[in-house]
Amino acid sequence: MIAIVDYDAGNLKSVEKALVHLGEECITTRVPEEIYNADKVILPGVGAFGDAMEKLAKYNLIEVLRKTASDNKPFLGICLGLQLMFEASDEMPGVQGLGILKGRIHAIPPKEGYKIPHMGWNSISVKKGSRLFKDVPDNSYVYFVHSYYLKADFEEDVAATTEYITHIHAAAEHGNIFACQFHPEKSGDTGLKILGNFCSL
Repeated sequence: MIAIVDYDAGNLKSVEKALVHLGEECITTRVPEEIYNADKVILPGVGAFGDAMEKLAKYNLIEVLRKTASDNKPFLGICLGLQLMFEASDEMPGVQGLGILKGRIHAIPPKEGYKIPHMGWNSISVKKGSRLFKDVPDNSYVYFVHSYYLKADFEEDVAATTEYITHIHAAAEHGNIFACQFHPEKSGDTGLKILGNFCSL
């Protein structure tokens, strides 16, 4: 059973739909016991960093997610979910993230000829040996929608990168913890392969 964490963020349904398409049993929930009892946990999300941390606090999910991540259970953050798993974000200075992984979320700098938010398909450079990207070809295209990007503290935590105005850490992997800035559930067959890899851990 895969628990999709419900904290009133957008995009939960498309993640659920992709998992059902893969034949996975899943539940969308904010009940701590259901999250603890799940085999795997996904923290999706579209929205603002500060609002999201407020909602996680409101539903008493902050410690639930930190404990879940420390229990060696496969844990995947998607888009805003990736950003929340790190320590802080330029989007809301002074607000702490979950701090499950070390790093910070930065604003994509403006550049003439480029649109922000970064919205659309970009190729990713995949780290060899990544479990999340097993059998996913290097330079595969995935779908992004974001104005902020991850800069992880430790290069060994970076599972994939992309270039859009700046060098972006597009995915992270550390033990049982995984995260994607892009949307695997909106990234066609490549995205389904990535989600399938997570489900088979």
